[in-house]
Amino acid sequence: MLAGMARIAIIGGGSIGEALLAGLLRAGKQVKDLVVAERDPARAKYLSSEYSVLVTTVSDAVDSATYVVVAVKPADVETVIGDIAETAAKAESDAAEQVFVTVAAGVTTGYYENKLPAGSPVVRVMPNAPMLVGGGVSAVAPGRFATTEHLKEVSALFDAVGGVLTVDEPHLDAVTAVSGSGPAYFFLMVEALVDAGVDQGLTRSVATELAVQTMAGAAAMLLERLDDATPNGDSAMGVTVDTSPAQLRATVTSPGGTTAAGLRELERSGVRTAVANAVNAAKLRSEQLGKQFGITPE
Repeated sequence: MLAGMARIAIIGGGSIGEALLAGLLRAGKQVKDLVVAERDPARAKYLSSEYSVLVTTVSDAVDSATYVVVAVKPADVETVIGDIAETAAKAESDAAEQVFVTVAAGVTTGYYENKLPAGSPVVRVMPNAPMLVGGGVSAVAPGRFATTEHLKEVSALFDAVGGVLTVDEPHLDAVTAVSGSGPAYFFLMVEALVDAGVDQGLTRSVATELAVQTMAGAAAMLLERLDDATPNGDSAMGVTVDTSPAQLRATVTSPGGTTAAGLRELERSGVRTAVANAVNAAKLRSEQLGKQFGITPE
């Protein structure tokens, strides 16, 4: 677990930074142990007012932090890494070791290790938006200088806002495509289901309630099945995998019934190919973002 007095600096107050901040506060982290660096004045004012958290400069935030979470967009990493590295170099003589965490898609641990003081521990994390409500899932991958203890500490930080998996860094582009972008895929599916319900005569409010509650209930069924999963010869990324989605689909599909008719049309429309193409496109984009920084994981 994280030490009670450990201070966490979140560099970047955008959607992911705010989601982590809100999630940590929901999990019981004290405001005094959190600091945010945000350069946009309007955004800084909002975060300070909404969460009663200290919002300051990058240098001041890093100087007082045990954990530095870089939560800016990939394109903005280069604009903040200089300030982070400079402040970290000045703080090297302090007793408390600083651990650097990056949640910027595509930016490798190697990039940070080349910019930060020699031997700095870096952990790369791919979280997702549902951590805002404590229901996120984060994949963590250690850099060259991150120890098992560092990984445990960072995992504890993100465990406060959802589940945590440990992966090898080369897998993080695929993780980004599945879980990082995944919430948007599900939101699109719900949006489409609502529109289809309206087309069939339901009011939008009724269609929305039906679609959202159905998605939530289906997810709960999957999670319950995953908890009781039987190994199926594949434990990729440390998770025991079974065929529960297919089994549950079969369970709720009566031969010749309404669900079978609907599923037949989804298959005919190429839903599996569309999902595979979406994940592949997101993975390729994550890889492209990484190449912009000139460092690729070994």
